[in-house]
Amino acid sequence: MSHHDTEGAHPVEKLLTVDEAAVLLGTTSRFPRRLIAERRIRFLHLGRHVRIPESALAEYVQAGMVQPCQAPVRQYLGQAS
Repeated sequence: MSHHDTEGAHPVEKLLTVDEAAVLLGTTSRFPRRLIAERRIRFLHLGRHVRIPESALAEYVQAGMVQPCQAPVRQYLGQAS
């Protein structure tokens, strides 16, 4: 087996640029840059380049997901006309 064989190798996760992350989030590139600066999202430094793992973006979005609640339906208490 040579070092070029990929059997049993782990797939490499897609790494997104700041601009690609912004497109997926539907924001400007300033927003993912702020998330990185505030250490609110996982990221990588590759030399002078910054990359965001696709899974980190998914985790960030999932963490912000607000689930609907099953609140009782309120009856309107106004007078009927």
